[in-house]
Amino acid sequence: MNGTSAAHDQAPPHGTASPGTASPGEADAGMFTCVLPLRWSDQDLNGHVNNARIVTLMEEARILWLNRQAASAGVGSFSDPKVVASLNVEYRRPVEYAQQLEMELWISRIGSRSFTISYRALQSGEVCFTGSTVLVPLDPAAGTSRTLRPAETDYLSRYLSPTEPPR
Repeated sequence: MNGTSAAHDQAPPHGTASPGTASPGEADAGMFTCVLPLRWSDQDLNGHVNNARIVTLMEEARILWLNRQAASAGVGSFSDPKVVASLNVEYRRPVEYAQQLEMELWISRIGSRSFTISYRALQSGEVCFTGSTVLVPLDPAAGTSRTLRPAETDYLSRYLSPTEPPR
């Protein structure tokens, strides 16, 4: 895998405010939930959040989960570089700028060198989009893929649901 053709997934600089806030009790539900703020610049001419910005919102939720929440749970290695090997988004209805956006994330597959995060985004209880990303952790020194560590696999397993969890 060539690191120039995939998006790198790294934490923002130390001290940068996180892009959303984790909902209390998220571990009990087997998924990570967060509320992401929408920015004026996220909109397109129709007053909807632009489809390209949806991918950025997915990235912000993923970073909040793996680089912040997992680290606070003792699994700091998710802050190491990762690449997005695959990305899928299914748009169901427009994301409106004026409403808050709730994101639900869970793990749908764990391999030896990659894992898949699934996403569901909601506004006013309605699903706006679903999606998934396949992430590949990298060895920071070599810049090549590496095997998931036991602590990472254990952490991800807490959120494993091969099918979309019910609402």
